[in-house]
Parts: sequence; C-alpha cells; structure tokens
Amino acid sequence: KPVPELLGGLQAKALLADKAYDSDKHVQAAQSQCMEVIIACRVNRKKNPRVLDEHRYKARHLVENLFQRMKVFRRVAIRYDKLDVTFLGFVHIAGTMKWLH
Repeated sequence: KPVPELLGGLQAKALLADKAYDSDKHVQAAQSQCMEVIIACRVNRKKNPRVLDEHRYKARHLVENLFQRMKVFRRVAIRYDKLDVTFLGFVHIAGTMKWLH
C-alpha cells in the first residue's frame, strides 16, 4: 500500500524510515499526523533538506536486524500460517529461540 494510506490512523510519535521513503508526499503525510520525521535525505534532494537525528536513525538498524534474524526461520519468512494468532505464536517462539541462542 502507499505510505500515506498506511499512516492513516497510526498512533506514533515518530516515523523512522530508509532513504527510499524520502519524498515530500511521505513527509507531509507524517507531519500532518504530528509525527517527527526521521528519514535520511537522498543525495539528490535539492529543496527542503532536513536535519537528521543521527542517534535515532541508527536505532532503526537494530529493528532491521531483528527482522533479518527472524527471517532465518522459513516459517516466518514465507508465512505458512494462515491465522494471525498462530503466526504471532511462532514469532514468539522464534524470538525466544534467538534470545536463548
């Protein structure tokens, strides 16, 4: 789905995203919901450069690492489970297994 539709109704204080989401449309959609935008500017952005909170932007990397570790489990990556409850249950099991490892 397009990003503005996904942001609709989302209760969040900040939007952390990759450079790929650096567009005026995405930034305006987030700011219209009073979210702080933490997106690195693309190299070719000429107008309206933003100041980036480097510390919070680096925290995004930790979340991406979590998703990458969860994708080791094929069942999570492909999503064999049809019900949200069973999928979430296995995500909890996979997280526990990674934590114990």
